[in-house]
Amino acid sequence: MDAPLPALFLSHGSPMLAVQDSPTGRFLDGLARHLPGPRAVLVASAHFNAPGPVVTAAERPATVHDFGGFPPALYALEYPAAGDPALAAAVAGRLRDAGFDARTDPEAGLDHGVWVPLRRMYPEADLPVLALSVDPWRDAAWHYRVGQALAPLRKAGVLVVGSGSFSHNLRALDGRPGAPVPDWVEAFTAALRRRLLEGDVAGALDWTALPAARLNHPTPEHLLPLFVALGAGGGAPAGLLHEDVELGALALDAYAFGLHA
Repeated sequence: MDAPLPALFLSHGSPMLAVQDSPTGRFLDGLARHLPGPRAVLVASAHFNAPGPVVTAAERPATVHDFGGFPPALYALEYPAAGDPALAAAVAGRLRDAGFDARTDPEAGLDHGVWVPLRRMYPEADLPVLALSVDPWRDAAWHYRVGQALAPLRKAGVLVVGSGSFSHNLRALDGRPGAPVPDWVEAFTAALRRRLLEGDVAGALDWTALPAARLNHPTPEHLLPLFVALGAGGGAPAGLLHEDVELGALALDAYAFGLHA
């Protein structure tokens, strides 16, 4: 490739993003047109949790419907992308070379943090897809180092994506039409957004010091994919691709890292 692919952070929101019309859905529908065509996609997903990096290595990974209480049609959806066991082994090897206790899993499928945004971006499911776990017991700096180890993949045509949510407090969601955005969501997201756009890696990694951090993320797994993408993108200032808030408190920012690297 003439230039490396950027690394992306995408907020995937509700599983209904796969089928519903929304500003974030429309953004994802058009995103691939603005990217060089990758040869494969590696997604660090908030819903794939493991102690240490794990990479899916199935030839034909299953579509995992890891959610409850949604319309039956959502459970009938499949995302029949192929896997790439050889690439999975290479990714795990690269992570081991960087000091991580990484392994592959030939049984794990693609959770909704992977297939929901990819179904909007690449609806033909014609690219090999690998999922990468995040470790909720490790901090942002650890995930940033995971991303750094993956950065060379971008030059080899692998699109590295972190899939999570810019804020994620499900107890605070408000289903009323036009629900206002709480002050504590605006305070946290504005502070973190500013650090990303300014290339303040240390400030972003210290996210727990930002206003209302634990109110926005009572558990960290939906923010950790951001730091994988940040590391894979070389820590350069982010490009803000999309900004929206659903259900009052679900911030759906999307970023590109390494656009000019």
